[in-house]
Amino acid sequence: MTVSTPRVGVIGGGQLARMMQPAAINLGIHLRVISTSATDSAAQVIPDTVVGSHEDWEALKAFALECDVITFDHEHVPTQFLEELQKLGVAVRPGPHALRYAQDKIEMRTALTAAGIPCPKWKEITSESDLSEFGELVAWPLILKTARGGYDGKGVWVVRSLAEALDVITEIHAAGNRVLAEELVPFTRELAAQVARSPHGQCVAYPVVKSTQTDGICHEVIAPCPDLDPERAAKAQAMAIKIADLLDVHGMLAVELFDTGSEILVNELAMRPHNSGHWSMDGAVTSQFENHLRAVLDWPLGSPAPTGPQTVMVNLLGKDLGDLQSAFRHIMARDPGIKVHLYGKEVRPGRKIGHVNATGGNIEDLLQRAWHAADYLTGVIDE
Repeated sequence: MTVSTPRVGVIGGGQLARMMQPAAINLGIHLRVISTSATDSAAQVIPDTVVGSHEDWEALKAFALECDVITFDHEHVPTQFLEELQKLGVAVRPGPHALRYAQDKIEMRTALTAAGIPCPKWKEITSESDLSEFGELVAWPLILKTARGGYDGKGVWVVRSLAEALDVITEIHAAGNRVLAEELVPFTRELAAQVARSPHGQCVAYPVVKSTQTDGICHEVIAPCPDLDPERAAKAQAMAIKIADLLDVHGMLAVELFDTGSEILVNELAMRPHNSGHWSMDGAVTSQFENHLRAVLDWPLGSPAPTGPQTVMVNLLGKDLGDLQSAFRHIMARDPGIKVHLYGKEVRPGRKIGHVNATGGNIEDLLQRAWHAADYLTGVIDE
């Protein structure tokens, strides 16, 4: 008897593609990756890796035609390439019609605002008068973002004066990009709401989490968010589901949110597994990586329910150190319940090189355990 094995192609060889592999193995899915280097994070653990660029049409086409469905480790694939793949009969999930809202922040703000979904005050800046008027409306300082290509704090500036803003805008325009200006939101905390949605419309929502950033990079996640009123949590989940339906997302959608105390505002969108969902690898019935694969294959989705009262995730941000595995003996002996996930990346200052998860019932204990493990692994402490 011949068993049909679905072939899922992932564009991008980073840690998100790498973390899809265990779920793919368990589900009997053949995972393929197109990666810019044979030493990239996913290429190290996925045997069927094609070395090539997502900006090389011929390489991308040849890769995609050998897959049942295409999905993503990142959003930076030219939209016209994805549209051409669809014309060739390749299933692309999420499709280019949805992905453009994750690729372009101005497109995203326009669509969400038109749908009545609350966002920070914003404006596309095309002239000095646009900037001056917006600065008067929301007051300085304000946020400037490059419309396309930014991530992990890159492509985002806090500007405190018209002169400072004009310098940034000149830099963005010189790179051929559009400029989005936003108010500097006085939030009390950052939240993230994740949902998985399949092509036939099934959608499941993960618990809303609290996310803490360091220099624009997610550093700590607590799931579910402590002290979040159940009605506000449900409102955030409903907002994420509405966005997934509105934009016709297939796969995981992460909605990063500002909680001002009185409002919940949409900050950013990601149409793929996301850092705010890494806790689910050890703290949910179905991880975000498994549900992403289920969703893009249009399979029934798994339960997003937590398996314990709370899970804390702490990112390992690289410092000027060598091999992290030399610290494993101490971590494993001190706390057998800590789960460590490394990405196989060269250690560089500020780079995400892994994360740790701790699940249990006492939030202060979980924070202490997770941070001790992260700090020991990255050399902040030595005992």
